[in-house]
Amino acid sequence: MKRALTIIIGFIHDFAAGIWAATVLAVYWLHRVPDIRLEAALSGLMKEFFYIGIVCIVIVFLAGAGRTFTYAYVGDVYGADAEKTRRKMLIIKHVILLVIFGSGTYWQYTMAFN
Repeated sequence: MKRALTIIIGFIHDFAAGIWAATVLAVYWLHRVPDIRLEAALSGLMKEFFYIGIVCIVIVFLAGAGRTFTYAYVGDVYGADAEKTRRKMLIIKHVILLVIFGSGTYWQYTMAFN
């Protein structure tokens, strides 16, 4: 059961991150539409995509927190030395991704609410 939960939480985590990226691209594409007659409708749609992106970020954080306590992340799965390196790389990866999420969300916000 723990392994299945690990897989499900990991899937939710990765899927929500992918949906967030899609919302950023959707806002970008909608922002580039040159037709002024569609501006009001597209503005509302961009704001909806922005809020969906925020929900996705919350899901990524919650699933990531849940992922921390699952089977694959608690023990020394790969051995003590490899585990130390893996955890260090995970921290670096998450710092980089936090910057990407923050920058992307800010960029999305400026397009949706400008």
